[in-house]
Amino acid sequence: MAYIINDECIMCDACLVACPEKAITAADPKYIIDPDLCSDCAECAEVCPVEACVPEEE
Repeated sequence: MAYIINDECIMCDACLVACPEKAITAADPKYIIDPDLCSDCAECAEVCPVEACVPEEE
């Protein structure tokens, strides 16, 4: 299950730097995670100061 970034995102770069798969890219108005690249490691969720990185609901 891939992670997603919800509307709480403040584009602080924390998740972008932390992602070992480079699955996160800048979009407007928040970052997005490529589900094909996301390895479900949760590094983004661990560093996000506003808890915007969450597991995608099935």
